[in-house]
Amino acid sequence: MAVPDAIDAAATSGVAFLVSKQDRRGAIREADSNETAMTALSAIALAATGNLPSDTSPAGMAVRKSIEFILTPDRQDREGYFGSKDGSRMYGHGITTLFLAEMLGMSPTAEEDAAVRRACERAVELILRSQRVKKQAGHEGGWRYTPQSGDSDLSVTIWQLMALRAAKNAGVAVPKDAIDAAVGYIKRSFRESTRAGGPIGFSYEVSREPVWSTAAEGLLALQVCGEYEAKEVLATSQWLIKNPPSSSKAWFFYGTYYYAQGMYQRGGEYAESAAKSVAEVLLPLQNGDGSWQGVPGQEGSGNSQRVYRTAMALLSLSVKFHYLPIYQR
Repeated sequence: MAVPDAIDAAATSGVAFLVSKQDRRGAIREADSNETAMTALSAIALAATGNLPSDTSPAGMAVRKSIEFILTPDRQDREGYFGSKDGSRMYGHGITTLFLAEMLGMSPTAEEDAAVRRACERAVELILRSQRVKKQAGHEGGWRYTPQSGDSDLSVTIWQLMALRAAKNAGVAVPKDAIDAAVGYIKRSFRESTRAGGPIGFSYEVSREPVWSTAAEGLLALQVCGEYEAKEVLATSQWLIKNPPSSSKAWFFYGTYYYAQGMYQRGGEYAESAAKSVAEVLLPLQNGDGSWQGVPGQEGSGNSQRVYRTAMALLSLSVKFHYLPIYQR
């Protein structure tokens, strides 16, 4: 296994890369699209490695500037939605709401913290309204691409659920039945593959078979909601420990983030095995500038996705730091 110093050095270098990609407005990005979501995701990664908005370090100041950018009035519309301005839809809304919820109580002044809370509460209300939209049979409790969607998928649902859990942990009013309904949707997504030796876990949509990345997604989400001994968690973690991350897997960076955090939540041999395999697969992929290089798949091999890949890699490696409440056992 990589020695801790190697992980620390990789994190330090990755943090420096993200800070270098922050523009004068506070956005952390490499492309013009999805800049609210990318800023929030990058700032979550910075905070997860111990850089908080009250810090005077360059990375701490970058997190504070990220908050200021996200709180710019035109980022969140009058409905409380963050996914319209930058085109990131409900994916970006969930990511941004999660970031704001994790930052509650961490701002250097009471005034700034109050502004974060107001924006977070409006964003949570949008998530709750969207969940209550009439859904297709079997899709109840979840979310999809827009606030008005009548269907659901696992990836969008889990970002909203993580945001709700983080907000609830920080004292924002989130009804228990909203969490329970989302957990119900995720459990309905659990499948055992019909192919011999195929994945056991959670599927992107309730009608599909599971794949590696979505199996890892569901594993983290259910445990964040306290479902540590659910049969779906036990079966999925047993399959995943036999199927560690590989750069040849589809949605490698996305899945590795969920795998690392989900297996850490599982604890014991699962956490130890995952920490080893994640370090072994991610560290060799880091570039000299601190960013992570692309691999074959859907996450891009060029420069336009370096911010995304670096943020996800840092979140995958950050389990050893335990700074953010949502990722703690």
